[in-house]
Amino acid sequence: MSESKEEFKVKGDDLLKKVRELIKEGNVRRIIIKDKEHKVLVEFPVTIGVIGAVLAPVLAAVGTIAALVTECSIVVVRDGK
Repeated sequence: MSESKEEFKVKGDDLLKKVRELIKEGNVRRIIIKDKEHKVLVEFPVTIGVIGAVLAPVLAAVGTIAALVTECSIVVVRDGK
């Protein structure tokens, strides 16, 4: 199975909202958040059937990152078809 990558540039204020949207899409395998110098801040897998309680600590970390950065990028690894 192949995979594809997509990158989004977002402001810190919009980071958590965008990550939540991507998780809801369902075909996302992995999310990587990088700062404006392209340094990886956090990387986490998104597995099928993940429940809210499991993602809560990850989303809390994303919220903390959003408070600390002004600009960042989200790299999304999707399942290919």
